[in-house]
Amino acid sequence: MNVTEAIKTRRAYRSLEPTNITEDLIRDLAYHASLSPSCNNNQPWYFLFVYGVEALKKIHTTLPKGNKWMELSSMIIVVFSKPSDDCIVKTRTYNLFDTGMASAFLILRATELGLVAHPVAGYDEEKVKNVLEISPDYQVITLINIGKHSEQIHPYLSEKQTLNERERPPRKNLEEFIKILNN
Repeated sequence: MNVTEAIKTRRAYRSLEPTNITEDLIRDLAYHASLSPSCNNNQPWYFLFVYGVEALKKIHTTLPKGNKWMELSSMIIVVFSKPSDDCIVKTRTYNLFDTGMASAFLILRATELGLVAHPVAGYDEEKVKNVLEISPDYQVITLINIGKHSEQIHPYLSEKQTLNERERPPRKNLEEFIKILNN
C-alpha cells in the first residue's frame, strides 16, 4: 500500500474485532511515528501503549458512555506532550502540531498494516493521567484505538455512528479550506 492508498483507506471505524498485539507491532508503530518531522528535531511526543485485559480495564474507567465502543479495542495508545519539550516561538507552541504529525504517521502505518487506528477526544484527561500515572505537567492530546475492522455493526453505536460505519462522512469541498496565491 502506498501513502495515497493509506490516506484513502484510513477510516475512524468504531466496530472493531480483536487483533493480536505484539511488542514487534508496538515497536513498528513507534518507529514510524519517530520518523515524523518536528521543530528542531525535538520529537516532543510520548506514546503509552495500553493493551492486555487488565491494563485496558484501567483506561476504560476514563471513558464516557458514548465511547463504550472503545472497549472493543485491542490496544489504546495514549498520546501526550508538553509545550516545554518543543519549540516556543513568541506565542506559538509547536508541541501539539509536532505530536499530531507523529500521530498521523503512526495512524497511517497502522492503516497500511490493515488495522483501524481511530483517534478520539472523548475521555477524562485527569482520570487518564491518574489511572496511568502520567505526570500532571503533560497534556493528553488523544487516545488512539487500535483494532481490526468488523463488518458487523456494534450495538453500542449511536444512529450517527452507525451511519458513519457504512459510509465515509462527507468531506469539505476544497474551496472551503484552501486559497491559492499565484503571484
